[in-house]
Amino acid sequence: MSPVSVRFKKLRPQASAPVYGSASAAGADLRACLDEETVIAPGETRFIGTGLAVALPEGYVGLIFGRSGLACKRGLAPANKVGVLDSDYRGEIMVALHNHGAQPQTVAPDERIAQLVIVPCLTACFTESDVLDDTARGAGGFGSTGRL
Repeated sequence: MSPVSVRFKKLRPQASAPVYGSASAAGADLRACLDEETVIAPGETRFIGTGLAVALPEGYVGLIFGRSGLACKRGLAPANKVGVLDSDYRGEIMVALHNHGAQPQTVAPDERIAQLVIVPCLTACFTESDVLDDTARGAGGFGSTGRL
């Protein structure tokens, strides 16, 4: 599959470009664009800017995921679980980092704080209907398909 061209703009000189950590990485690392370290208290959410804006092609969406090491080792993860960058958004990419841990956590300038995954996005045409087709699952909700 060919790479999709995505233009980005540095909104501050110290901002770092998104970079893939390996040739097969799905997400490009986003870094904190800070003038100094910032502390996130337990249970607190802080908006951390990346200093970047992107121009995603129409038909694509940018999904901002947490970094597994940051979440598992330090309890820091996006407050909204997955951020959504629409293709028409041109503002700064911000990461709402939440401290799920019991200790204050320090975020350093240029620290990797999240990863950006760019995927195709379909737009649906929603049609109201009085009847929906039957499935084996039916209306079974949370936990209805078993534990395994």
